[in-house]
Parts: sequence; C-alpha cells; structure tokens
Amino acid sequence: MSHACGHHDHDHTPAPGNTAARLAEAQAMCAEAGERMTTSRLRTYELILEASAPVKAYDVIDRFHPDGAAKPPTVYRALSFLEQMGLIHRIESLNAFVACGAGDHAAREGHTAGFLLCDCCGQSVEIALPALTAVDSRAAEAGFKVNRITLEARGLCQACGKDS
Repeated sequence: MSHACGHHDHDHTPAPGNTAARLAEAQAMCAEAGERMTTSRLRTYELILEASAPVKAYDVIDRFHPDGAAKPPTVYRALSFLEQMGLIHRIESLNAFVACGAGDHAAREGHTAGFLLCDCCGQSVEIALPALTAVDSRAAEAGFKVNRITLEARGLCQACGKDS
C-alpha cells in the first residue's frame, strides 16, 4: 500500500480467519434479536469486515458481486441495518463505514465509538471511550436525549508518524 504522504509502505489488512467467526456471530446476534440476516446484509458486512480501511458505500456496491455491482438501495438498506444492530459504525467525516471493533455483542451494545483516523494512510482504529456523562448531563439540562456519540480524532498512525 503506498501513500500520498510519501511514507513507507505498511499493511493494515485485517487478521485472517476472523471474518467467518464475526459473520457467524452476527447471524446469531440477529436471530437472537428476532431479525433476519439476509444474504445482502451478510455480504455487505463481509465486505466491510474484509476492508483494510473505512469503506464508502459505493465501494461496497462495486465489490458486492463478482460479476457486477449491487443496486444502491440494497446496499444502503443493509448498511442502515448493520449500523442499527451495532455491527458497523459510520465515520461521519469520511462518509465511510467500518466494522465495530468491540469484541462481542455485549461490548458493542450502546457503546460510544471513538476513532483515531490517520490523515496519511487512511487507517482507522476504534478506541474504547469512557462514559460521556458530562455530555448526557448537559443534553438532559437542555431537554435533549442523546442517542449516539461518535468521536473522531485525526492525525498520524504510528507507522506514518515515524518519518515526520
């Protein structure tokens, strides 16, 4: 992988063998919640799990079928479902998606996602954030109920930062 910033090559590919286990866990989680993990949802999740960096919806659409792209509404509905189930996160500033980095279903449920985003190579790392009670308190004072918080921090990953 070469980078526009001119730093040396480094690899951010996901660990092999993890995808099948994550897909099986997602299917079980959906069944437990009374939801269907359709083939479209499963394929969309698989593509996001296999991505080495945040993936845009149109990249998922293009890679969906070996012989051609999927219909955009199919992928957008799948992305929405996967996000609602807590299996993926949308990184707002990139308008892209990543698989949730929390280990299991219990850890994913209702957690606040934080992301470290490398401006050089595009790597994203999900970090655990402590409860953001100050935000919830201020929101409650204003009569507002927070449903979701996503924190994005931009900079350089360890590999890209070595040469700067």
